[in-house]
Amino acid sequence: MVKLTPNWYLNLRCTLVIICVMLLEKIQTSSAVKLTIIESAVAKGAVCLDGSPPAYQFDKGFGNGVNNWLVHIQGGGWCDTTNDCVARKTLIHGLGSSKLMPELNFTGILSNQQAQNPNFYNWNRVYMRYCDGSSFTSDVEKVDRDNNLYYRGARVFNAIVEELMSIGMKDAQNALLSGCSAGGLASILHCDKFHAYFSPSTRVKCVSDAGFFPHVMPHINTPIFIVNSAYDKWQISNMFATNESDPNGKFTKCKKDLNECSTTQLKRLQDFRSDFLGTVSSVIKSSAEGMFINTCYAHCQTDKATWFAKATSKLDDKTIAEAVGDWFYDKNKFQKIDTEHVDPHYC
Repeated sequence: MVKLTPNWYLNLRCTLVIICVMLLEKIQTSSAVKLTIIESAVAKGAVCLDGSPPAYQFDKGFGNGVNNWLVHIQGGGWCDTTNDCVARKTLIHGLGSSKLMPELNFTGILSNQQAQNPNFYNWNRVYMRYCDGSSFTSDVEKVDRDNNLYYRGARVFNAIVEELMSIGMKDAQNALLSGCSAGGLASILHCDKFHAYFSPSTRVKCVSDAGFFPHVMPHINTPIFIVNSAYDKWQISNMFATNESDPNGKFTKCKKDLNECSTTQLKRLQDFRSDFLGTVSSVIKSSAEGMFINTCYAHCQTDKATWFAKATSKLDDKTIAEAVGDWFYDKNKFQKIDTEHVDPHYC
Protein backbone atom coordinates (compact mmCIF):
# COMPACT_ATOMS: atom_id res chain seq x y z
CA MET A 1 0.00 0.00 0.00
CA VAL A 2 1.36 3.42 -1.02
CA LYS A 3 1.69 5.87 1.84
CA LEU A 4 0.59 9.37 0.86
CA THR A 5 2.35 12.41 2.31
CA PRO A 6 0.27 15.37 3.57
CA ASN A 7 1.27 17.35 0.48
CA TRP A 8 0.25 14.70 -2.08
CA TYR A 9 -2.98 16.51 -3.02
CA LEU A 10 -1.22 19.85 -3.48
CA ASN A 11 1.52 18.22 -5.56
CA LEU A 12 -1.08 16.49 -7.73
CA ARG A 13 -2.96 19.77 -8.32
CA CYS A 14 0.26 21.58 -9.23
CA THR A 15 1.22 18.81 -11.64
CA LEU A 16 -2.21 18.91 -13.30
CA VAL A 17 -2.07 22.70 -13.61
CA ILE A 18 1.35 22.50 -15.29
CA ILE A 19 0.10 19.84 -17.70
CA CYS A 20 -3.01 21.88 -18.52
CA VAL A 21 -0.98 25.02 -19.16
CA MET A 22 1.39 23.09 -21.43
CA LEU A 23 -1.52 21.60 -23.35
CA LEU A 24 -3.22 24.98 -23.63
CA GLU A 25 -0.05 26.58 -24.96
CA LYS A 26 0.32 23.75 -27.46
CA ILE A 27 -3.28 24.22 -28.61
CA GLN A 28 -2.86 27.99 -28.92
CA THR A 29 0.36 27.54 -30.86
CA SER A 30 -0.81 24.88 -33.28
CA SER A 31 -4.53 25.57 -33.69
CA ALA A 32 -5.64 26.50 -37.19
CA VAL A 33 -7.42 29.78 -37.90
CA LYS A 34 -10.75 29.80 -39.72
CA LEU A 35 -10.66 30.33 -43.48
CA THR A 36 -12.74 33.27 -44.72
CA ILE A 37 -14.06 33.09 -48.28
CA ILE A 38 -14.87 36.41 -49.98
CA GLU A 39 -17.88 35.37 -52.07
CA SER A 40 -18.64 38.97 -53.04
CA ALA A 41 -15.29 39.22 -54.87
CA VAL A 42 -16.54 37.00 -57.69
CA ALA A 43 -18.80 39.77 -59.00
CA LYS A 44 -15.69 41.96 -59.35
CA GLY A 45 -13.88 39.27 -61.28
CA ALA A 46 -11.45 38.74 -58.40
CA VAL A 47 -11.09 34.96 -58.51
CA CYS A 48 -8.57 32.15 -58.22
CA LEU A 49 -7.26 30.22 -61.22
CA ASP A 50 -10.36 28.01 -61.28
CA GLY A 51 -12.82 30.89 -60.85
CA SER A 52 -13.44 30.26 -57.15
CA PRO A 53 -13.49 33.27 -54.76
CA PRO A 54 -10.35 34.43 -52.91
CA ALA A 55 -9.75 33.65 -49.25
CA TYR A 56 -7.78 34.63 -46.18
CA GLN A 57 -7.37 33.65 -42.53
CA PHE A 58 -7.71 36.23 -39.79
CA ASP A 59 -6.73 36.13 -36.13
CA LYS A 60 -7.94 39.20 -34.25
CA GLY A 61 -5.49 41.37 -32.35
CA PHE A 62 -5.64 42.00 -28.62
CA GLY A 63 -4.18 44.21 -25.91
CA ASN A 64 -2.10 47.08 -27.24
CA GLY A 65 -2.01 45.44 -30.67
CA VAL A 66 -5.68 45.89 -31.55
CA ASN A 67 -4.95 48.78 -33.92
CA ASN A 68 -1.99 47.16 -35.65
CA TRP A 69 -2.21 44.89 -38.71
CA LEU A 70 0.09 42.29 -40.21
CA VAL A 71 -0.78 40.80 -43.61
CA HIS A 72 1.40 37.82 -44.55
CA ILE A 73 1.22 36.54 -48.13
CA GLN A 74 1.41 32.78 -48.67
CA GLY A 75 4.10 31.45 -51.02
CA GLY A 76 3.93 28.68 -53.57
CA GLY A 77 5.90 29.49 -56.71
CA TRP A 78 4.48 30.46 -60.10
CA CYS A 79 2.79 28.47 -62.81
CA ASP A 80 4.54 29.44 -66.04
CA THR A 81 2.67 27.23 -68.51
CA THR A 82 -0.99 26.50 -69.12
CA ASN A 83 -0.51 22.91 -68.01
CA ASP A 84 1.12 24.06 -64.78
CA CYS A 85 -1.77 26.40 -64.06
CA VAL A 86 -4.31 23.67 -64.85
CA ALA A 87 -2.51 21.32 -62.46
CA ARG A 88 -2.71 23.92 -59.68
CA LYS A 89 -6.49 23.82 -59.72
CA THR A 90 -6.41 20.27 -58.37
CA LEU A 91 -3.65 20.64 -55.76
CA ILE A 92 -4.80 19.80 -52.24
CA HIS A 93 -2.87 22.84 -50.96
CA GLY A 94 -5.38 25.08 -52.71
CA LEU A 95 -2.79 27.02 -54.69
CA GLY A 96 -5.25 27.40 -57.56
CA SER A 97 -8.61 27.07 -55.87
CA SER A 98 -10.17 28.17 -52.59
CA LYS A 99 -12.32 25.02 -52.77
CA LEU A 100 -9.27 22.97 -51.79
CA MET A 101 -7.63 25.26 -49.24
CA PRO A 102 -6.91 23.69 -45.85
CA GLU A 103 -6.83 25.87 -42.75
CA LEU A 104 -3.16 26.57 -42.09
CA ASN A 105 -1.57 27.07 -38.69
CA PHE A 106 -0.27 30.47 -37.65
CA THR A 107 3.42 30.13 -36.79
CA GLY A 108 6.51 32.34 -36.80
CA ILE A 109 5.59 35.91 -37.75
CA LEU A 110 1.89 34.94 -37.51
CA SER A 111 2.11 33.34 -34.07
CA ASN A 112 0.01 34.69 -31.20
CA GLN A 113 2.68 33.64 -28.68
CA GLN A 114 4.86 36.46 -27.35
CA ALA A 115 7.77 34.09 -26.76
CA GLN A 116 7.79 33.20 -30.46
CA ASN A 117 6.71 36.51 -31.96
CA PRO A 118 7.64 39.33 -29.55
CA ASN A 119 6.69 42.33 -31.70
CA PHE A 120 3.61 41.21 -33.62
CA TYR A 121 2.00 38.45 -31.52
CA ASN A 122 -1.00 40.57 -30.46
CA TRP A 123 -1.54 42.35 -33.76
CA ASN A 124 -4.41 41.60 -36.09
CA ARG A 125 -2.70 38.87 -38.13
CA VAL A 126 -3.87 37.89 -41.61
CA TYR A 127 -2.73 35.05 -43.84
CA MET A 128 -3.44 36.09 -47.43
CA ARG A 129 -4.00 32.82 -49.28
CA TYR A 130 -2.31 32.39 -52.63
CA CYS A 131 -4.34 30.97 -55.52
CA ASP A 132 -3.46 32.81 -58.74
CA GLY A 133 0.00 31.44 -59.58
CA SER A 134 1.56 34.83 -60.35
CA SER A 135 2.27 36.58 -57.03
CA PHE A 136 -1.01 38.51 -57.46
CA THR A 137 0.17 40.31 -60.61
CA SER A 138 -2.08 38.96 -63.38
CA ASP A 139 -5.14 40.88 -64.56
CA VAL A 140 -6.50 39.38 -67.78
CA GLU A 141 -10.14 40.04 -68.57
CA LYS A 142 -10.48 37.19 -71.05
CA VAL A 143 -11.07 33.75 -69.58
CA ASP A 144 -9.30 30.70 -71.00
CA ARG A 145 -12.50 28.70 -71.55
CA ASP A 146 -10.71 25.68 -72.99
CA ASN A 147 -8.87 25.16 -69.71
CA ASN A 148 -11.23 27.09 -67.41
CA LEU A 149 -8.43 29.38 -66.23
CA TYR A 150 -8.78 32.88 -64.79
CA TYR A 151 -5.70 35.09 -64.54
CA ARG A 152 -6.91 37.67 -62.01
CA GLY A 153 -4.29 37.78 -59.23
CA ALA A 154 -4.09 41.58 -59.04
CA ARG A 155 -7.83 41.73 -58.45
CA VAL A 156 -7.56 39.07 -55.77
CA PHE A 157 -4.97 41.13 -53.88
CA ASN A 158 -7.21 44.21 -54.08
CA ALA A 159 -10.30 42.29 -52.98
CA ILE A 160 -8.62 40.87 -49.89
CA VAL A 161 -7.06 44.18 -48.84
CA GLU A 162 -10.36 46.03 -49.38
CA GLU A 163 -12.15 43.42 -47.26
CA LEU A 164 -9.60 43.91 -44.49
CA MET A 165 -9.95 47.69 -44.69
CA SER A 166 -13.70 47.30 -44.23
CA ILE A 167 -13.31 45.26 -41.04
CA GLY A 168 -10.94 47.68 -39.30
CA MET A 169 -7.59 47.85 -41.05
CA LYS A 170 -8.33 51.36 -42.34
CA ASP A 171 -7.81 52.61 -38.78
CA ALA A 172 -4.42 50.91 -38.35
CA GLN A 173 -1.70 52.76 -36.50
CA ASN A 174 0.89 50.33 -37.81
CA ALA A 175 0.68 48.02 -40.82
CA LEU A 176 3.13 45.46 -42.15
CA LEU A 177 2.91 43.52 -45.41
CA SER A 178 5.08 40.41 -45.46
CA GLY A 179 5.37 37.14 -47.33
CA CYS A 180 7.69 34.28 -48.18
CA SER A 181 8.87 32.90 -51.53
CA ALA A 182 6.32 33.91 -54.19
CA GLY A 183 4.61 35.75 -51.33
CA GLY A 184 7.90 37.49 -50.54
CA LEU A 185 8.10 38.69 -54.12
CA ALA A 186 4.47 39.82 -53.88
CA SER A 187 5.25 41.81 -50.73
CA ILE A 188 7.79 43.78 -52.78
CA LEU A 189 5.68 44.16 -55.91
CA HIS A 190 2.60 45.33 -53.97
CA CYS A 191 4.38 47.24 -51.21
CA ASP A 192 3.60 50.75 -52.50
CA LYS A 193 0.06 49.76 -53.47
CA PHE A 194 -0.52 48.43 -49.95
CA HIS A 195 0.91 51.63 -48.47
CA ALA A 196 -1.46 53.76 -50.56
CA TYR A 197 -4.50 52.28 -48.81
CA PHE A 198 -3.60 53.97 -45.52
CA SER A 199 -3.59 57.50 -44.20
CA PRO A 200 -0.24 59.37 -43.98
CA SER A 201 -0.27 58.93 -40.20
CA THR A 202 -0.03 55.11 -40.44
CA ARG A 203 3.43 53.56 -40.24
CA VAL A 204 3.56 51.13 -43.19
CA LYS A 205 6.46 48.87 -44.10
CA CYS A 206 7.06 45.58 -45.92
CA VAL A 207 9.10 42.42 -45.33
CA SER A 208 10.19 40.09 -48.12
CA ASP A 209 11.32 36.61 -47.09
CA ALA A 210 13.09 34.51 -49.76
CA GLY A 211 11.56 36.64 -52.49
CA PHE A 212 14.36 39.06 -53.35
CA PHE A 213 14.44 40.32 -56.96
CA PRO A 214 17.00 43.14 -57.48
CA HIS A 215 15.44 44.82 -60.53
CA VAL A 216 12.25 45.68 -58.66
CA MET A 217 13.65 47.10 -55.43
CA PRO A 218 14.88 50.51 -56.72
CA HIS A 219 11.35 51.37 -57.86
CA ILE A 220 9.70 50.84 -54.45
CA ASN A 221 9.34 53.88 -52.19
CA THR A 222 7.98 52.19 -49.06
CA PRO A 223 10.64 50.83 -46.65
CA ILE A 224 11.37 47.13 -47.20
CA PHE A 225 13.23 44.59 -45.07
CA ILE A 226 14.89 41.71 -46.94
CA VAL A 227 15.14 38.36 -45.16
CA ASN A 228 17.09 35.89 -47.26
CA SER A 229 19.70 33.21 -47.05
CA ALA A 230 22.78 33.63 -49.19
CA TYR A 231 22.30 29.91 -49.79
CA ASP A 232 18.56 29.84 -50.43
CA LYS A 233 17.68 26.16 -50.74
CA TRP A 234 15.04 26.65 -53.43
CA GLN A 235 17.30 28.84 -55.54
CA ILE A 236 20.17 26.37 -55.24
CA SER A 237 17.95 23.46 -56.27
CA ASN A 238 15.87 25.13 -58.97
CA MET A 239 18.02 27.90 -60.41
CA PHE A 240 21.67 27.18 -59.68
CA ALA A 241 21.98 23.40 -59.96
CA THR A 242 18.95 22.35 -62.02
CA ASN A 243 18.56 19.04 -63.80
CA GLU A 244 19.27 20.84 -67.07
CA SER A 245 22.48 22.49 -65.86
CA ASP A 246 23.58 19.35 -64.01
CA PRO A 247 22.58 16.49 -66.37
CA ASN A 248 24.97 14.04 -64.77
CA GLY A 249 23.46 14.64 -61.34
CA LYS A 250 26.75 15.56 -59.69
CA PHE A 251 24.98 18.07 -57.46
CA THR A 252 22.02 15.83 -56.62
CA LYS A 253 23.45 14.41 -53.39
CA CYS A 254 24.96 17.75 -52.43
CA LYS A 255 21.61 19.55 -52.79
CA LYS A 256 19.87 16.97 -50.63
CA ASP A 257 22.57 16.74 -47.97
CA LEU A 258 25.29 19.36 -47.44
CA ASN A 259 27.50 16.69 -45.87
CA GLU A 260 27.71 15.07 -49.31
CA CYS A 261 29.14 18.19 -50.97
CA SER A 262 32.66 17.96 -52.30
CA THR A 263 35.25 20.70 -51.89
CA THR A 264 34.70 21.72 -55.51
CA GLN A 265 30.93 21.87 -55.04
CA LEU A 266 31.27 23.96 -51.88
CA LYS A 267 33.48 26.36 -53.81
CA ARG A 268 30.78 26.72 -56.47
CA LEU A 269 28.22 27.39 -53.74
CA GLN A 270 30.51 30.03 -52.23
CA ASP A 271 30.69 31.72 -55.63
CA PHE A 272 26.87 31.70 -55.71
CA ARG A 273 26.87 33.40 -52.29
CA SER A 274 29.36 36.04 -53.45
CA ASP A 275 27.23 36.89 -56.47
CA PHE A 276 24.13 37.15 -54.32
CA LEU A 277 25.78 39.37 -51.69
CA GLY A 278 27.15 41.66 -54.37
CA THR A 279 23.70 42.06 -55.85
CA VAL A 280 21.81 42.65 -52.61
CA SER A 281 24.43 45.12 -51.34
CA SER A 282 24.14 47.15 -54.53
CA VAL A 283 20.38 47.49 -54.07
CA ILE A 284 20.09 48.14 -50.32
CA LYS A 285 21.24 51.77 -50.26
CA SER A 286 18.76 53.63 -48.08
CA SER A 287 18.97 53.63 -44.30
CA ALA A 288 15.21 53.07 -44.29
CA GLU A 289 15.68 49.61 -45.74
CA GLY A 290 16.79 46.59 -43.75
CA MET A 291 18.26 43.20 -44.39
CA PHE A 292 19.01 39.97 -42.57
CA ILE A 293 21.16 37.77 -44.81
CA ASN A 294 22.31 34.58 -43.12
CA THR A 295 23.84 31.41 -44.53
CA CYS A 296 21.22 28.90 -43.41
CA TYR A 297 20.48 26.29 -46.06
CA ALA A 298 16.80 27.15 -45.99
CA HIS A 299 13.95 28.66 -47.96
CA CYS A 300 11.48 30.87 -46.06
CA GLN A 301 12.40 31.62 -42.46
CA THR A 302 9.78 34.08 -41.17
CA ASP A 303 6.97 31.54 -40.85
CA LYS A 304 9.11 28.83 -39.24
CA ALA A 305 11.02 28.25 -36.02
CA THR A 306 13.97 30.23 -37.40
CA TRP A 307 11.84 33.39 -36.93
CA PHE A 308 12.59 33.42 -33.21
CA ALA A 309 14.79 30.46 -32.34
CA LYS A 310 17.83 28.64 -33.56
CA ALA A 311 20.94 30.42 -32.33
CA THR A 312 22.74 29.34 -35.51
CA SER A 313 20.58 31.71 -37.57
CA LYS A 314 21.22 34.84 -35.43
CA LEU A 315 23.08 37.89 -36.69
CA ASP A 316 24.62 40.43 -34.34
CA ASP A 317 23.13 38.26 -31.57
CA LYS A 318 19.60 39.01 -32.79
CA THR A 319 16.97 36.67 -34.17
CA ILE A 320 15.12 37.54 -37.36
CA ALA A 321 12.10 38.51 -35.26
CA GLU A 322 14.11 40.91 -33.11
CA ALA A 323 15.87 42.44 -36.11
CA VAL A 324 12.62 43.04 -38.02
CA GLY A 325 10.95 44.44 -34.90
CA ASP A 326 13.77 46.90 -34.20
CA TRP A 327 13.72 48.02 -37.83
CA PHE A 328 9.94 48.38 -38.00
CA TYR A 329 9.77 50.54 -34.88
CA ASP A 330 12.83 52.57 -35.92
CA LYS A 331 14.81 51.46 -32.89
CA ASN A 332 17.87 50.97 -35.04
CA LYS A 333 18.93 50.36 -38.61
CA PHE A 334 19.49 46.66 -39.22
CA GLN A 335 21.46 45.76 -42.34
CA LYS A 336 23.44 42.66 -41.46
CA ILE A 337 25.11 39.95 -43.52
CA ASP A 338 26.54 36.75 -42.05
CA THR A 339 30.27 37.01 -42.54
CA GLU A 340 31.12 34.38 -39.93
CA HIS A 341 29.88 31.38 -41.91
CA VAL A 342 31.31 31.01 -45.39
CA ASP A 343 29.74 27.64 -46.17
CA PRO A 344 26.01 26.84 -46.08
CA HIS A 345 24.82 25.18 -42.89
CA TYR A 346 21.64 23.81 -41.34
CA CYS A 347 19.79 26.03 -38.88
